Amino acid sequence: MNETYLSETNILNFSHDAIQRLIKERGWQNLDDYNKIGAAYSFVKDEIQFGYNRSDDIAASEVLADGYGQCNTKGNLLMALLRALGTQCRFHGFTIDQQLQKGAIPAYVFWLAPKYIIHSWVEVFLDGEWINLEGFILDQDYLSSVQSKFNQDKDGFCGYGIATNCLENPQTEWTGKDTYIQKEGIHDDFGLYNSPDEFYSEKGTNLSGVKRWLYQSVIRHLINMNVNRLRNASNQSRGKNAQPQS
Repeated sequence: MNETYLSETNILNFSHDAIQRLIKERGWQNLDDYNKIGAAYSFVKDEIQFGYNRSDDIAASEVLADGYGQCNTKGNLLMALLRALGTQCRFHGFTIDQQLQKGAIPAYVFWLAPKYIIHSWVEVFLDGEWINLEGFILDQDYLSSVQSKFNQDKDGFCGYGIATNCLENPQTEWTGKDTYIQKEGIHDDFGLYNSPDEFYSEKGTNLSGVKRWLYQSVIRHLINMNVNRLRNASNQSRGKNAQPQS
């Protein structure tokens, strides 16, 4: 066992009261390794809604408090939960083409997005092998809404936070195998890191300066409103009233 893949960091702050309380309330410590991963994965996938936080490098406890996140921030929370449960995990850094964000990010603010956006997935160690986890990014209500909107697109699809070879049935559920939802949009592969802290220290985050301020203060809230509208199309048909906060 590599203790580096279990260590706490500023971003992976799993000793935070809220994270420890969640684990205790859900009884996840009593599960076997396979189901510990599945419980943490499913929680981050569907109970933390798809949305845009103030920055990629925020602490896992802040993602939990927000109740929403995207690839990088939901990954921060998933890694913290896995390490808190004694499961080894590591960070794999990439960039993705901005085109896969079209639709999720409204056209009138799309100019803010870099051509290639920092992206990541989580690799978890189970039964002697590393498994790639990326399919947790979109909650099921949001994904179902996009699938319904584009119900003629059964195969390859790029947009709305998705880049997959099979929109009708993407590999997003935990079954002990790799899961993906944006893999087909990857441009650069930065390789493996022990933690997101190491990655962001080296590569930085997506925005800086005035663009970062605009994003944090105004634009991400507009994006989250748009994501909300997309999700609500699915929720209304199911009688739900989800409301991701911005």
